[in-house]
Amino acid sequence: MNRVSITVLDFERCYRAVTARDSRFDGQFYTAVRTTGIYCRPSCPAITPKPANVTFLPTAAAAQQAGYRACRRCLPDAAPGSPLWNTRADLAARAMRLIGDGVVERGGVSALAATLGYSQRQLTRVLTSELGAGPLALARAHRAHTARLLIQTTEMPISDIAFAAGFASIRQFNDTVREVFAVSPSTMRAEAQRRSRTDSPRQGRAESARRGRSGSEWQSRADGQWANEPGAPTTCGTLTLRLPYREPLDRDWLEWFLSAHTTPGLELWQTGPAGEGTYLRNLRTPHGYAGIRLSVLPGHVRAELALRDMRDLAPTVARIRHLLDLDADPVAIDEALLHAGQLPGAGATFTSGIRVPGCADPSELLLRTMIGQQISVAAANTHTARLVAALGEPTDGPIPRLFPTAAAIAENGAEVLAGPAQRIRSITAAAAALASGELVLHQGRTAADLRRDLLALPGIGPWTADYVTMRLLADPDILLTTDLVVRRGAARHGIDLSDSTRWSPWRSYLSMQLWRSELRARAASAKTADSEAKVSTS
Repeated sequence: MNRVSITVLDFERCYRAVTARDSRFDGQFYTAVRTTGIYCRPSCPAITPKPANVTFLPTAAAAQQAGYRACRRCLPDAAPGSPLWNTRADLAARAMRLIGDGVVERGGVSALAATLGYSQRQLTRVLTSELGAGPLALARAHRAHTARLLIQTTEMPISDIAFAAGFASIRQFNDTVREVFAVSPSTMRAEAQRRSRTDSPRQGRAESARRGRSGSEWQSRADGQWANEPGAPTTCGTLTLRLPYREPLDRDWLEWFLSAHTTPGLELWQTGPAGEGTYLRNLRTPHGYAGIRLSVLPGHVRAELALRDMRDLAPTVARIRHLLDLDADPVAIDEALLHAGQLPGAGATFTSGIRVPGCADPSELLLRTMIGQQISVAAANTHTARLVAALGEPTDGPIPRLFPTAAAIAENGAEVLAGPAQRIRSITAAAAALASGELVLHQGRTAADLRRDLLALPGIGPWTADYVTMRLLADPDILLTTDLVVRRGAARHGIDLSDSTRWSPWRSYLSMQLWRSELRARAASAKTADSEAKVSTS
């Protein structure tokens, strides 16, 4: 069993995963036990319930709607997200991406429906049918998850947590926590503090290791002052998170991708004494901006967030997970690619757990991709750094600026950008389309519609449209057939890119495999040539 269908959950397959306590399926479905009224993740260490007492549900929200409360042992709401929100492109999956980004908290169900182009009634009907809960219930489950983490692992005041998690009022927050977890927020915090005091160091290490594999562990430091606004508090504080992912993960590829595309003034890549890499940048958030510091570690990503407004917590986490493709199912992807291609020597050449990097900001992705057309990555970083220095907004912290707004580039980009005049006009035209709303970029769009709109812009060809669509939507099934590096990687492995249907729905991951393989081969050849040159001159 590689994937679980959201619409129809196969009972026998799901039950086998629960019996095996297979953590690969955490977040893909939930086990509701009628005799206890509790729902769990598939890998819950509790005694496996009898089949007659079990119901499998597609979302935590569906379990909560049915009257079940979350297991306080396996923390089912803290599992990695379902990879099916990316593999599927239907309305339900696109809605889940936007819900995770906090659209309902910011604008309500009406904003979600308008963004997707549906009526509220139609959207609610589809989500309830597909996922077992409507948009409000799905958003509430998302808020409850954030609230529990903050209650149990930080010292933030309970009243501040309510607004940071996206609740509209303290009363709504208290009612939801009691309904979902069967305890009050204050009791939940007291229990967490009591466990922290009574756990032995050995138990504490075991618990930390368990959470590192399957949950999110949050710590907080009070690095700023709270500034109250009408209806919701804001802060300039720092949170440290452990963001789980499904193993394996090709850390070398992800770190190369981040470090190679780092733009001075906008991003920073640091290498520690043991060779570990740390990525820093700022990103725009709905209520301002946030600074992030990311390190890929075994089983989780350590993420430090410097938030200017605590209401941006959940959207920031969602964007980091999207950027690093942390919700992928690597075992299913690797098995499918190997079996579909029957690649000669693929086991030795292709890597396990490769990810398709997403993006921190849609507009930034498009404009940086256009800047980098037909030039090297290093040259693209230089041109982007010049644009950031001239037009980017200054910020506090180790990263001095944000990427310029589309409006700023549309108005003044021609004075800063260098290169062919036609390319500069294309970049500023795309920025103007973004600034005016003529071009809309968000994760709730379909790949076909997004690609059509991108190709309609001057200066955007198939490669740019495919590359942006793949990264913005986390679309798993886009093969970059016009990319020179991908084509050479395919030739190296004897892969016919004109016959690509057998690789579906994982062609984006095939693109990354070919890209990585060819770049590694080039580096090895360059190293060999350099060594031979040194020998010949010695």
